[in-house]
Amino acid sequence: MADKKDYYEILGVSRDATEEEIKKAYRKLAKKYHPDVNPGNKDAEAKFKEINEAYEILSDPEKKAKYDRFGHSAFEQGGFDSGFGGFGGFGDFGFGGFSDIFETIFDFDGPFGGSGFSSRSSRGRKGPQRGSDLRYRLEISFEEAAFGTEKEIPISRTEVCNTCKGSGSKPGTNPETCKHCNGTGQVQYRRSTALGSFVSIQTCDVCKGEGKVITHPCEVCKGSGRVKKNVKIKVKIPAGIDDGQTISLRGEGEPGLRGGPPGDLYIDISVKPHSIFKRKGNDIMCEIPITFVQGALGAEIEVPTLEGKMLYNIPEGTQTGTVFKIKGKGIPYIRGGGRGDLYFKVNIEVPRKLNEKQKAILREFAAISGDEVYEQRKSFFDKMKDALGL
Repeated sequence: MADKKDYYEILGVSRDATEEEIKKAYRKLAKKYHPDVNPGNKDAEAKFKEINEAYEILSDPEKKAKYDRFGHSAFEQGGFDSGFGGFGGFGDFGFGGFSDIFETIFDFDGPFGGSGFSSRSSRGRKGPQRGSDLRYRLEISFEEAAFGTEKEIPISRTEVCNTCKGSGSKPGTNPETCKHCNGTGQVQYRRSTALGSFVSIQTCDVCKGEGKVITHPCEVCKGSGRVKKNVKIKVKIPAGIDDGQTISLRGEGEPGLRGGPPGDLYIDISVKPHSIFKRKGNDIMCEIPITFVQGALGAEIEVPTLEGKMLYNIPEGTQTGTVFKIKGKGIPYIRGGGRGDLYFKVNIEVPRKLNEKQKAILREFAAISGDEVYEQRKSFFDKMKDALGL
């Protein structure tokens, strides 16, 4: 064993390399020296064996720790010496061991795109896992979106079982070390083939990688350590929020596993349409009907706003479709710093049910006015005469 090359040197990584750096280096070298990429090349076969031997040790936290402390002597009893022989085509390999090698190199389920092997090797006990995110759709009114509000929403999520404190075991009992994997959460299988011995490390199917087995499950959560609960959460809706926007509440999702952080809660905002106003950005718009007399003579009219009614003077001669702006009466900016504007368009309503006296007055008005009071009408007919040569 004394003449063996250093495993870190074989993979080209430093002794303080992370698991991801070791894995990345292994993939790169394994692809380069794989026997199927270098058919008949004995040097490549030997190099490939050397690379796999190094990775088998450095990718396993326990074996890596032993190697860092004792070097190659830690594995002198039956290590890899019986191992990797020569390499041929796919048909010469035992499917179990070779699939693990291929999955590590190419990161997929088997050398035939998932049709050949179904299991994936798993190294080490499962670590902390972040909880799942949750989503909730909240409908609010137009005014609530404009000025903000606070809502209390019901959420159904899993929480730590109060009875067993999340252990999954009946109070007074504790999980036992898994006898199948001796608490490691993984099981090692060695397969012998004509080409040598291949090692496959897989998640323990008894404890599911936890390393412990619950022998006396909690009666409340049935051993899961989690229970489904309906909780109410207060949500502050900021002023100026718009339809389709999302509020995120950190840590209000599903709880994490094995000490992992909880997920988040995402609240999708839906704003009800307003009976009068339409929104465009932070501006709001509406239409107001006025009479012919108000448009002709000018008038003080009532204009609706988000805070109530206000009076506004429109000038005489106002035409239908004219748009007016009231500054600062729109939607507040969600990050502060003022508000948008209010725009309103006036539409002159032509009266329909006139009595004879009203009709007579209008006929008299038309007779004494002619086209002189109708600037647009006079201009149009002048253009028409010019165009038609009349």
